[in-house]
Amino acid sequence: MDTELFTDLERRVETLVERYTALKRENDVLREENGRLLQERDAVKSRIDGVLRKLEGI
Repeated sequence: MDTELFTDLERRVETLVERYTALKRENDVLREENGRLLQERDAVKSRIDGVLRKLEGI
């Protein structure tokens, strides 16, 4: 009986560690994507600001 409990506990701990690792990888990917999107947003904002400055001069 004790062996079954430890085996089950070990399996659950391994599952938790696997999930934690997967979530950590996903978080890293999302952090990189967020950074890329922020850069893209800044580039678009700069272009829009440039167009608006040109329109103000007209």
